[in-house]
Amino acid sequence: MTGIIILVVLVVLVIWVVSMYNGMVKSRNMVDQEWHNVDVQLERRYDLIPNLVETVKGYAKHESETLTKVTELRTQAMNATTMAERAEANNMLTSALAGLKVQLEAYPDLKANTNFLSLQEELASTENKISFSRQLYNQVVTSYNTKIQVFPNNIIAGMFHFSAKELFELSSQEARQAPKVSF
Repeated sequence: MTGIIILVVLVVLVIWVVSMYNGMVKSRNMVDQEWHNVDVQLERRYDLIPNLVETVKGYAKHESETLTKVTELRTQAMNATTMAERAEANNMLTSALAGLKVQLEAYPDLKANTNFLSLQEELASTENKISFSRQLYNQVVTSYNTKIQVFPNNIIAGMFHFSAKELFELSSQEARQAPKVSF
């Protein structure tokens, strides 16, 4: 009888550990999936930027410094290898694009150009999708981090080397400020 009780307790314990482990794996996979969703939107942005820059070049000759900066930041963001580097580079790119959009308000002919308007709308839509993807990614990461840090999950997480994931956040005070524009 004692052997049956011990066996039942062990089976329940194994089922409980497997269930917790599977839950953590599912959460970790959701984090990875949401990061890839952010990545898809960032790639879309990278593809739009050269078209926008080429369209603007014909109208805004003296804004070449801003256009060069946007192009350099795009390259930097595309070449980033870690999530933290990619987040920082994309935050700087977001600020540069916001500054460019504000500067371009001074060009009525450009604002009336249908190609430019289409690109600008597409970029604005992409920026909204990036923002949404970042928020969803951060929600999933917070849920995952909480799951692996609460007791008794933290014991199982430690045994199987589950580690906390980084949130996608602004890395500098500069990125938190609105762009300054001077004409």
